Amino acid sequence: MSDFEAFYRGTAPRLMRFAYGLTGGLAEAQDFTQEAYARAWQRWASLQRYDNPEAWLRLVVTRLATDWWRRLTVRRSTGLPDPPNVPPPDEELMTVVAALKTLPIDQRRVLAMHYLLDQPVAEIAVELSVPVNTVKSWLARGRAGLATALGERSHVN
Repeated sequence: MSDFEAFYRGTAPRLMRFAYGLTGGLAEAQDFTQEAYARAWQRWASLQRYDNPEAWLRLVVTRLATDWWRRLTVRRSTGLPDPPNVPPPDEELMTVVAALKTLPIDQRRVLAMHYLLDQPVAEIAVELSVPVNTVKSWLARGRAGLATALGERSHVN
């Protein structure tokens, strides 16, 4: 195990708790923690010689959080509108996604590529490096599996 990997494993949970305490938001805490370790990795040759490299990480997280709070304050004080709320997915979409999750990954992938991205079968075959007939087979099996899964769900409701 490298020195950086050992450092990361030993300090990441604490740094994450620290970041969460500063921001109150899990997503921001994760982002700031990741950014701090990315910066630490770039400077690891010199940072590992510090008496307390973890303190340096906390400083980076603190500065990131401070900048984040400033941006929030500026946005609120200038009257910029909040980003629009995205409506939650409808129940039908959630049902289809749940049914898709029951399928093997190859079938899910080709169904998504073909129906959601409008990719032709031949393009999918090239991208996945499989024969066209394999893609056709996965599509057929995926549609059948999806129909079965959706049929089972309609009987449950």
